[in-house]
Amino acid sequence: MPSARSSMLDRAPREAKDQSAEATRPVAFRGAGFIPGGSRHAGWIALALVIAVWQLAGSAGWVNPLFLPAPSAIAVAIYKLAMSGALWQHLSWSIMRIGTGWLIGTAAGVVVGFAIGLSTMARGVGITFISALFPIPKIALLPLLILWLGIGEEPKIATIALGVFFSTAISVYSGVDAVPRNLIWMAQSFNVPFHAIVRRVIWPGALPSILAGFRITASVALLLVVSAEMIGAQYGIGAFVLQAGNLMQTDQLLAGVVILSLFGLAVGKLINLLETRLLHWR
Repeated sequence: MPSARSSMLDRAPREAKDQSAEATRPVAFRGAGFIPGGSRHAGWIALALVIAVWQLAGSAGWVNPLFLPAPSAIAVAIYKLAMSGALWQHLSWSIMRIGTGWLIGTAAGVVVGFAIGLSTMARGVGITFISALFPIPKIALLPLLILWLGIGEEPKIATIALGVFFSTAISVYSGVDAVPRNLIWMAQSFNVPFHAIVRRVIWPGALPSILAGFRITASVALLLVVSAEMIGAQYGIGAFVLQAGNLMQTDQLLAGVVILSLFGLAVGKLINLLETRLLHWR
């Protein structure tokens, strides 16, 4: 009996330890679905498959090359344009217009967006004007801008700047509104100056929305420059695409489309790098 009792007493602490270890067993984290991620090569593999099927359809004669040239024909057209120098001429004019218009519209949009987000009076006036003017297609104002500014680069740059301005202003004041008010109140309770609150609290809090707006305005600027160049320009990717379409040179037309797509992809990568550097705290 004593031996049985001692074995039961020895078993009891072991069972208690096993139950305790079971109770404190770590549980796997199940919130990974909300963490941004993805395969690095999945998009490129899918793109390569689409191009391969497209090339196969063109080589097999399933598609008329006049309506849809094969990727190899488009690559040859891009190579010839690059060797002749026409590609760089058109591309440089488009980049100049996009860069100038985007910088002007972004600077004005950031200033107005912060004014709307920080000032009650500016909010009442600014939101009214933005709501009234934002839906207007900016390319429809190009003839009026030509009448005001003359025939030259100014109307095209002004069209791009207007399109970029409204989208930037909306994204900036939306980002300012999204900053948690308890952080601002906390800074005010410590008598932090207004300019320091804007620089240290509001600017970092609004920065994700501002950079998202940059991604949108880059696409808006690209669309507007192509439209403006199709209406009234001798050089530029839009003018080149329009000329190729009028002459039914579909390989060169699609070469211009591919160049625009590559340009948009490069701008997107640049904004990704900017987000990685400026939003490293996220």
